Amino acid sequence: MDKELVLILGGARSGKSTFALSLADGAEGRVVFVATAQPGDEEMRERIARHRRERPECWRTIEAPIGAGEAIRSGAADAEVVVLDCLSFLVANVMGEGSDASPGVQKEVEGEVEGLLRAFEQGNATFILVSNEVGMGVVPAYASGRLFRDVLGLANQRLARAADRVYWMVAGMPIEVKASGVAARWEDPRGQA
Repeated sequence: MDKELVLILGGARSGKSTFALSLADGAEGRVVFVATAQPGDEEMRERIARHRRERPECWRTIEAPIGAGEAIRSGAADAEVVVLDCLSFLVANVMGEGSDASPGVQKEVEGEVEGLLRAFEQGNATFILVSNEVGMGVVPAYASGRLFRDVLGLANQRLARAADRVYWMVAGMPIEVKASGVAARWEDPRGQA
């Protein structure tokens, strides 16, 4: 089977991670799980522990709160499947490295996305990327929240354009938004996405 880039989007508790795990578990070969969450408090430590228990023990885990593409290139060369969960934490971690309102955040996140795409292009593994869709709710009241929403939304768009398949999760149900070779090519007339 040829490698694919798969993007899974959805809201909180929509079933994104469970679906990603089921896709990876159904594939043949070595799976590397790339974890981007950081255990900043007790609740987050418990979430991380619960997610670890949900993964098969034979999967290798790489912790990459930032620099995920490089971590994959250096630590997952022998993988047939790479699962990254999730891009939302990766973006939040990049924002946490500097000022939340820093104009350089967009460039740093673009660098993370391009690093992931390079790792995919240079490797032989199928990539399954999980990310939150944050553009459907109320406009955040704070500048840092709006910046996060905007930067993550642009990262999701870039990955969706590059992906072979894109799924939208609703109440635990995957809806295929883009199928390999089927989706129309749309170009934003402003040169943006």
